[in-house]
Amino acid sequence: MAAEIASTKPYMVRAIHEWCTDNAFTPHLLVVVNQKTMVPQAFVKNGEIVLNLNYSATKDLRIENDAITFSARFSGVAQNLYVPMDAVRGIFARENGQGMFFEVGAQKTLFAPDAKVDDGSDDHPTNSKEKKKPTLKIVK
Repeated sequence: MAAEIASTKPYMVRAIHEWCTDNAFTPHLLVVVNQKTMVPQAFVKNGEIVLNLNYSATKDLRIENDAITFSARFSGVAQNLYVPMDAVRGIFARENGQGMFFEVGAQKTLFAPDAKVDDGSDDHPTNSKEKKKPTLKIVK
């Protein structure tokens, strides 16, 4: 049995966060709120919340492989937030919308060791359920 490959998602979140701060953009996190997510419920709309991850808006920001934790003020009240990495839908710059978006609850690995790679040839049947194209949601 092969060792489990770590998800690329937390690495991408950290990279986009760094890119935003290096370019004086404001990093925002789009989160799908679930039972494990600890965020101020008054700011949740349609099961999602957008959080400002700028260092000036957060305290003790930690983007780890399993979760993002920090404290921030909402209506003047300091709150501790916990966002599991599987609840992160995207990270983007507020100023231009550039960033990266993810499927929530996607598998932890990019591919299984025994997975077949689609080389684009038509010599094998395709099933529309098996070939799901990635989606992109534009957030303004």
